[in-house]
Amino acid sequence: MSHIKITIADHILDIHVDRAEKLNALSPEMYRDIGLALGQLDRDPELRVGLLHASGKHFSSGIELDKWAPIFASGDKFPVFEGAIDPFGLTSPRCRKPLVMAVQGYCYTWGVEVMLATDVRVAADDTKFAMLEVKRGIYPCGGATIRLPQQMGWGNAQRYLLTGDAWTAAEAHRLGLVQEVVPAGEQYRVAREIAVKIAKAAPLGVQSVLKSTRMAVTEGQDVAIGHLFDDMPGLMRSEDAKEGVMSFMERREARFQGR
Repeated sequence: MSHIKITIADHILDIHVDRAEKLNALSPEMYRDIGLALGQLDRDPELRVGLLHASGKHFSSGIELDKWAPIFASGDKFPVFEGAIDPFGLTSPRCRKPLVMAVQGYCYTWGVEVMLATDVRVAADDTKFAMLEVKRGIYPCGGATIRLPQQMGWGNAQRYLLTGDAWTAAEAHRLGLVQEVVPAGEQYRVAREIAVKIAKAAPLGVQSVLKSTRMAVTEGQDVAIGHLFDDMPGLMRSEDAKEGVMSFMERREARFQGR
């Protein structure tokens, strides 16, 4: 039985981690199923945004280390599955569409590393984040050593990566790792409201925003500047651009079709 539940509504792919009895500890099978969901989000033209969340009091206590240990010991990268996109954004290109994430309680190890590869994050006020690997004799290999210093700052990241100490939702908000902190129990509702707003925006424009901003991070500002207008001619010829102009002139909400 899969512990990853998928539903679709309002152009949103809802990715629900449902293993609360094990504190949503990540198994290799769960990793595969989240990756397959992201592949579906990337390919399906009717899907515009993903929403990742989890059941129970905690987003996740971490990974099932006994199941992952042989994989880590082999020295191989995270497994690649046909039709899947690596949730950590390391062994495959990232999903071209945005991913919103809601977290609560423990958001440890893989929870942080997946979060760092998402685009908008909402945290319950009871959330505690931690990278515990150095307390287990290993180190993070899902992207935290790369992205946490980028997103939190060098010294702040090392403070937590090198000690395994936890930090709070308030601290995560102060450092820009999460965009909203809400009362516990409200995180999914608020994250879905954000996902709905993204889904109502022009899909091709949204994807171009992600493409440009990610290029600036991974390839540098000068490269991104050189490609700023690459997508603009095509967008200006799209039906969505025409609808954007008409909705402005008619003073109404635009109804975008993604073409």
